[in-house]
Amino acid sequence: MGWTNLESEEMLNTIHQKSFEKPQLIFKHSTRCSISTVVKNRLFKNETPDTVDFYYLDLIAYRHISNQIAERYQVTHESPQVLLIKDGVCIFHESHSAIYMEDILEKAS
Repeated sequence: MGWTNLESEEMLNTIHQKSFEKPQLIFKHSTRCSISTVVKNRLFKNETPDTVDFYYLDLIAYRHISNQIAERYQVTHESPQVLLIKDGVCIFHESHSAIYMEDILEKAS
């Protein structure tokens, strides 16, 4: 899989900068939520194309980063949640059972 763990504010800044080169996806996952686990398994079973960078955030361990994501991109926090960042802006976000890799890739192209 092509997922990178998002574990620092510096990484969040890097994601923001890299979004001007290609789309960046952040998946916010709650390790305490069964719906989040189902969505994580659904996403992780797919191949990750190299046209998008994929990041995984354990929001229980890194809640402060999740809060920064919500503030920076003006998207209300939910869990599970995906945010697709392009040119410094969140161009797509979805939560819960509405998260599908096909939708992410369609929006990223």
